[in-house]
Amino acid sequence: MTSTSTAGKRYDVAILGAGMAGGMLAAVLARQGVDVLLLDAGTHPRFAVGESTIPYTSAMTRIVAERYQVPELLPLASFRGIIEQVSPMCGKKQNFGFVHHTEGEAQDPRRINQLVVPEWQRTETHLFRQDIDSYLVNVAVKYGATPQLSTRITGITADRDTGVVLRSDRGEEFHAQYLVDGSGHRSPVSEAYGLREEPTRARHHSRSIFTHMIGVTPFDDAAAAQDHDQPSPWHQGTLHHVFDGGWLWVIPFDNHEESLNPLCSVGLTLDERVHPKPETSAEAEFDAFLGRFPQIAEQFRNAAAVRPWVSTGRLQYSVSNTVGDRYCLTSHAAGFIDALYSRGLTNTLEVVNALAWRLIAAARDGDWSTERFTYVNDLQQGLFDVHDDLAYSSFVGFRDYELWNAVTRVWEATSIMPTMTVERAYRGFLADRDDQILMALEKRSAMGLPDPVGPDIAELLTFTRETCQSVEAGTLTAAEAAARIFARVGESDFLPTPFGLGDPANRCFEATPDLLLSARTWGTEQAPAHVAQLFG
Repeated sequence: MTSTSTAGKRYDVAILGAGMAGGMLAAVLARQGVDVLLLDAGTHPRFAVGESTIPYTSAMTRIVAERYQVPELLPLASFRGIIEQVSPMCGKKQNFGFVHHTEGEAQDPRRINQLVVPEWQRTETHLFRQDIDSYLVNVAVKYGATPQLSTRITGITADRDTGVVLRSDRGEEFHAQYLVDGSGHRSPVSEAYGLREEPTRARHHSRSIFTHMIGVTPFDDAAAAQDHDQPSPWHQGTLHHVFDGGWLWVIPFDNHEESLNPLCSVGLTLDERVHPKPETSAEAEFDAFLGRFPQIAEQFRNAAAVRPWVSTGRLQYSVSNTVGDRYCLTSHAAGFIDALYSRGLTNTLEVVNALAWRLIAAARDGDWSTERFTYVNDLQQGLFDVHDDLAYSSFVGFRDYELWNAVTRVWEATSIMPTMTVERAYRGFLADRDDQILMALEKRSAMGLPDPVGPDIAELLTFTRETCQSVEAGTLTAAEAAARIFARVGESDFLPTPFGLGDPANRCFEATPDLLLSARTWGTEQAPAHVAQLFG
């Protein structure tokens, strides 16, 4: 894709970053008649991680597609839609799989957890991001967005009354009423206005090394997996090998017959305090890790990287405010926690949905006041804190399987109940196209989680994090912490009793039709009033 001359033109909205956040927002705005300039220092196609969707992500994708009338986004909400209409290079995701390991010991086949995405209901996707990101930029340009790629912005002036002036390293100037920075870690807006929190408020600590590989063996074929009793094959989903101080992801793109992609995304994420970054190369570090975990190494005996390894420092960063006069930071420009639980794309969709209608309204009525966008900041800060609590608690849990087993139930509660909320809103919107149904999703008592279950989940999450802090401080044993968390989950009356999330033996969760029928009966006959509405 080539850049287009923009000399002398004043845009409604300039977007920095033509990744998934920038491309989708540009497509939505342009479809609604907003004059959009889409800038990026690079070009497409290009390597990117953040490859795994979850049901909440797909539900939000449907909402954005229907709310803003961009039908090209609907295929991205399902595996079948992506394979048939966007790219045959993506993989399928039928489960979240977790295999717990202890260094120096044989993997205990009872130490596994899995959350199955019911195939009869939906299939999620392993996104080959270079194809998906390119697709979104092309959709944006189709609807009238102006692409200005291979353009590095080095100067920014944002004025509350007059708008934004951007300057490139080639001396070009670009003018817009409003600026959205979706560029990522090296956010020009964050740097220009000193927005980074130093140190970050994130409690979680991790760094990562990652690449794409060929020849990765499905873990189902490894000797260590032969005694596992999980309901869905590991290779049919996103596999997480977890251990004290970190986790390793395996995200295959070749796990279905229609795939044209032999690659597999592989990444190792480590607490940098427990596993300091070595002087050796990332590849050498990965090989040394496999040497310590031979049962994980079985997957990689015939594997080879097809691109250079990426090695990061600490991943966590945050900003004091994501919204200012005439600008908003989104996605990874606003902050980052960890790839664990695939929440990055979900947060991106949440922000696109909340920001888009405000920008459309501002372009029509000329009101670009900072106050109009305050909610977007509150939303993003809440999403950041929720993910931080989940990731922090999980890494503490990795050190002991029973504690990890307990923390997974809190993650499942945080995943399942909010998804039910947004899916119900989507069905209601389709029935009568009343935008107030979607506006109601912004009425949040706990900013990182949707009502009506947001406050309940927030309390459970805070309890879990505080319990794990006691473990880390040495004032509580892992066994005691696990028992407390399981007890708290079991007595949480907002969680459907048939789900059995408080039962330590219920290591694998699969929403079968019979289970959902039982949950619906519980919802109509036993659930608290504020939760019962989700089952109506």
